[in-house]
Amino acid sequence: MNEMNLSVEPGLAANAVPDAVAVERTLGGDRDAYRILVERHSQNVYRLAYRMAGNSHDAEEIVQEAFLRGYQKLKQFAGQANFGTWVYRIAANYAIDRLRQRKVEDARREQPSRESEDGSEIDPLAQLKDAAPSPERLAGSTQLALRMQQALGELTPAERTAIVMRHWDGCGIEEIAATLKSSTTAAKNTVFRAVQKLRIALEPFAEGGRAAKVMGME
Repeated sequence: MNEMNLSVEPGLAANAVPDAVAVERTLGGDRDAYRILVERHSQNVYRLAYRMAGNSHDAEEIVQEAFLRGYQKLKQFAGQANFGTWVYRIAANYAIDRLRQRKVEDARREQPSRESEDGSEIDPLAQLKDAAPSPERLAGSTQLALRMQQALGELTPAERTAIVMRHWDGCGIEEIAATLKSSTTAAKNTVFRAVQKLRIALEPFAEGGRAAKVMGME
């Protein structure tokens, strides 16, 4: 896979530069202009990638590949209204492909940034802040995060994409349908199925609304 340096030089990305201008400059041969787009939208794409992949190593690769594909296909973006939405969709589609491949191969690469005692990575975005957590609460939060990660892994690629986009990133049904290449009715049904599966999986943690908080559906 071709690699591309996506680092952003200090002071290069100016908030005053609109996406459309950065795209135009990039198409004109200014690679530094594309780094502005990377800096501006990488956090949102990484959040999606982490939820989809379940670990930081694969998430970083998804982000890298999404922006690389975006750069290679930038001419196709001409006339699109929102670059952030466009590259987000590229990342989602690539993540779906990876999930499907993973299920077929029954393999998963892991490079944990934070690990539990059994070696499973804990999603830092799902951890609840507590100034002075009790040992019981801390253990419960860890178990909930691990069960949430497991439950997400049990969803189909389409269900996982739908739940992440809808309930963590707040995407509309139309955008989810476009990403899944389905009708809005089918997308709604996919979201519903994913929610039901997660609620059943997290039912033991439902007391006190902790499960709803982690699911982003409180």
